[in-house]
Parts: sequence; structure tokens; C-alpha cells
Amino acid sequence: MLTVDNIEKNPSPQQTSGTTVTAFVLGILSILVPYVGFVLGIIAIILGKKALNRIKQTGEPGHGLALAGFICGIVGTALYALIIGFFVVAFIFFEMSTSDLEEVSIVTNLLVAV
Repeated sequence: MLTVDNIEKNPSPQQTSGTTVTAFVLGILSILVPYVGFVLGIIAIILGKKALNRIKQTGEPGHGLALAGFICGIVGTALYALIIGFFVVAFIFFEMSTSDLEEVSIVTNLLVAV
């Protein structure tokens, strides 16, 4: 039976902050959503770090969610940075003419010989 004495003895648990939950959701989305994940990851990193600092100061719950959002944001940002970098490098090489590629091979041969 719920009485006033029971409510005072069992206070409601603290709620996780919105920043923590947002960092977690954006961190996961940064891995799952192509190309936009790069931007979502950066936002998740910022919000995750902000939430971790606040949790460290106030002791509120949600450390695991904030940390997961922070780490997922890093993974998502790095993943899509590598993918975008690969496409940029591939585009540059495919745009080169065959004479440019011959020059590149001559330079690489010289560097390997040294």
C-alpha cells in the first residue's frame, strides 16, 4: 500500500539529463546514417563531453549513456571521415590523365630507389 511514509523513504530516482540522451542517440545515428553521420558524430562528441563534465560535477545519473554517445560519435565521425577521404582521393586519381599517372609513377620509383 502506498502511503506518505513510503514515498518519503523511497524517493523517485533522478532522471537522466536531455543532453546525455541526445548525445547517445546522435552517437548511434552517426554510425548508422550515411554521410550525415559525420556531422551527427561531431555534435554527439560535443554533447557527450558536455554531459560527462556535468555528470562529473553534479553526480547525476547517465554516465554510461554519455560515454556511449561520446564514443559512438568518435567512431561515426572517424568512419565517415575515412569514407569521404577515400572518395576524395579516388576522385583525384580518376581525374588525372594517364600522363599525370606516369609522372606519379616516375616520382614513386625515384622515392623507392632512394
